[in-house]
Amino acid sequence: MTDPVAQLREQFPDAILSTSDTSAVPSITVKPETLVDVGFFLRDAPGLTYDLLSDLTAVDQLELASPLEPGARFYGVYHLRSVSRDGTLLQLRVPLPGGDTPTAPSLTGVWPTANWHEREAYDLLGVHYEGHPDLRRILMPDDWQGHPLRKDYPHGGEHIPFSPTWEDEEFKFLGQQIMKAEQRPEAVPGRMDSKHMVVNMGPQHPATHGVLRLIVELDGERIVSVEPDIGYLHSGFEKQAESVRYKDFVYYTDRMDYVSAMQNNLAYVLTVEKLLGIEAPPRAQAIRVIMAELQRIASHLVWLGTHALDVGGTGLALLMYAFREREDILDLFEMVCGARLTTSYMRIGGVSADLPPAFVPRLRDFLAILPQRFDEYGRMLTDNPIWRHRLEGVGYLSKEDAIAMGVTGPLLRASGVNYDLRKAQPYCNYDQYDFEIPVYDEGDSYARYFVRLNEMRQSARIVQQAIDTLPDGDFWLNDPKVVPPKRELLDQSMEALIHHFKLYTEGLKPPVGEVYYGIEASKGEMGFYIVSDGSAHPYRCRVRTPSFSNLSAVEMMSKGHLFSDLVTVIGTIDIVLGDIDR
Repeated sequence: MTDPVAQLREQFPDAILSTSDTSAVPSITVKPETLVDVGFFLRDAPGLTYDLLSDLTAVDQLELASPLEPGARFYGVYHLRSVSRDGTLLQLRVPLPGGDTPTAPSLTGVWPTANWHEREAYDLLGVHYEGHPDLRRILMPDDWQGHPLRKDYPHGGEHIPFSPTWEDEEFKFLGQQIMKAEQRPEAVPGRMDSKHMVVNMGPQHPATHGVLRLIVELDGERIVSVEPDIGYLHSGFEKQAESVRYKDFVYYTDRMDYVSAMQNNLAYVLTVEKLLGIEAPPRAQAIRVIMAELQRIASHLVWLGTHALDVGGTGLALLMYAFREREDILDLFEMVCGARLTTSYMRIGGVSADLPPAFVPRLRDFLAILPQRFDEYGRMLTDNPIWRHRLEGVGYLSKEDAIAMGVTGPLLRASGVNYDLRKAQPYCNYDQYDFEIPVYDEGDSYARYFVRLNEMRQSARIVQQAIDTLPDGDFWLNDPKVVPPKRELLDQSMEALIHHFKLYTEGLKPPVGEVYYGIEASKGEMGFYIVSDGSAHPYRCRVRTPSFSNLSAVEMMSKGHLFSDLVTVIGTIDIVLGDIDR
């Protein structure tokens, strides 16, 4: 077994400050001045090859009673995976000098995907990354004051007054600023050539699938560069997580990738369970797999129907067919939890309710018709000349570029990388199911279509196995210090009543520590990094969403194509802006 700590000590004997084991994941703290050299070594050394920077962020230790990195207000944290070694995870930490103005060397030269992640940490936490090619805000407006994820920044932000007219005194200044912004001639990004035509696409464009603005530089009809402008939602989920109890944040996860709520729930509860050192019972694990795979199918159906509508070839027909099957899945969700879109079904320690008696028969009937429906989609699209012309050869992303840009999910597998966390790092007993990972080498939009179409077939195959082998037993963990006692016990046991009361008034309190955990969601790796200070709510909750990293590759995928191809590229990434802006 490769030991990254031993190899780093041998190569950089003075670089390592400390090592630890974070929930069975090696965690190494290095000196900031050695970070870039250490990064290159971890990426390139034989036997290590941590080639995928899954995520990076920073933690403000201002209110942490026992700092994880003493002597610094902030520390940076990096989560690295080795694609060639089944997604083996390594955590890298760096204390950031500079006090209230923390600095760190940029890792964009090691892992290009660090570009957007470092901009986000600069924007929300005020970390200055030396050597970054374009360090500016990415989510907040350019003139925003302060950094919202700092501990001394108020929860709730600023009060924005409402007025029907600019003449109102408290609103007049804001109106003047907006007028100035509208008159500014320097609206074109500095790296774009004013000789070329620069046009806006979005944020009110239906093909951007949400409030995404794209600033597109064109030489005639050819794309020269693309500048994505994100941050229109300002959901503030990470800040919100720090002010609610662990169990209460489940409901917020639904609102991120709002067509993949079950998987958002799953990623979060698995992370908290890892922090607590517990595991849901077998029946709950199987139910979670059923829901996660049904959600994957539903998410891909939304993508398929809307993408076919975007690029043409089938009119409204395929959209109606795809949403027909999605409605059946939402009906199943409604049977188990009463909700269709924002399900909040997963719970720490299990799921909120057992499967009702009518669920499995209804699911079997649905699974029986799915294969012929998938075949129907294929007959409509696979050899459709319009579909092929719009997708084949468009949005090419090489294997090496996909990994360098931190791309995961169907985009990565369509570029020839056989990497899926359900196989690489199995969770919820996925290693007990027989299924295949669709992989294509072409790296274009047409390959991504095949990946998603075949993933739906494999998901149906997994669900069939899960209901055929569904174990008996509890759907919630029997641990009253973590999970509320069963309802019938409350009438029989004072101890059960006390546990129930304490859980709902005080909340559960994980031990002091940190954990990162990721799953294979419909769009790629969905992960949570949680720092616990021993209280009933997370001290720091970082959300690693697949759409954020995947969208950062849009310029690489679009250069040289026609402007009309940008619609195909955006659609084939399959973004959700709630997933990006958080």
